[in-house]
Amino acid sequence: MATTPLGNFIRAKRDAVQPAALGLPERRRRRSPGLRRQDLADRADVSVEYLARIEQGRDRNPSPAVVDALADALRLDASERNHLRYLAKITGDACAVDVRPVPPSREVRGSVLRMLELLEPGAAFVTNRLGDVLAHTAGFRAVVGAAGLLDADRPNLNHYLFTDPRARAFFTDWDDVADEQTFDLWQAPSLENLEWLTAELAPVAGEEFTRRLHLATVPRRGVLRLDHPEGHRLRLLRETLELPGDAQQLVVLLAGDAATAAVLSGSGIRLRSVS
Repeated sequence: MATTPLGNFIRAKRDAVQPAALGLPERRRRRSPGLRRQDLADRADVSVEYLARIEQGRDRNPSPAVVDALADALRLDASERNHLRYLAKITGDACAVDVRPVPPSREVRGSVLRMLELLEPGAAFVTNRLGDVLAHTAGFRAVVGAAGLLDADRPNLNHYLFTDPRARAFFTDWDDVADEQTFDLWQAPSLENLEWLTAELAPVAGEEFTRRLHLATVPRRGVLRLDHPEGHRLRLLRETLELPGDAQQLVVLLAGDAATAAVLSGSGIRLRSVS
């Protein structure tokens, strides 16, 4: 039976919620952790059979009212609620069209490339939700080049994170970065793009990747900490400018403290310290 992103997310959240947290009694002889399907159905005022159809991918088009009722019943926060609504949308879209998975466009607009030139010698790059590094400043190469992130002909953050052993040494908080990157895949330009990437990446990335792809926790994005191969510990802040017409993002890296600013300025990269 084919599951859906929406069904996987609801099931994972249901498994993660302890009955006591919702004022429900603990029940013995439970076959799975968290809430029973009956518990969630009662709280959302839907039938158990209907909830089962959603979780198992047999119903791909629940109404917005049902989606909101499930979010309320699971006590989702704002970011999780938005993600649930997004998954409901792409799950419905997936049912409507049958197209062959394709990679997204890698073309970067000329005006965006000129913006990158203006940001030199700072560290900035253009990416998409699949993690492709489409263009970058020389400053960005100076920060990440020695760690091998840009070695591939078509560098991709997800491919680097999960297949290059240098990534675990480079990203101090590798687990957090891996959670962030796989979560962002759900915001891919289209579901077909996501299917294309996962088909390419899953066989080589393994369980570390596939498990994270269906995590029910929206990541909390903090300071990016890097252990540079030259021996420096860098703390960087990330500011992201959405380029909606292109389904791309311009990401600018800022020094998170004075020590990082000093290290980078010594390398010719001018990043202002942000307090």
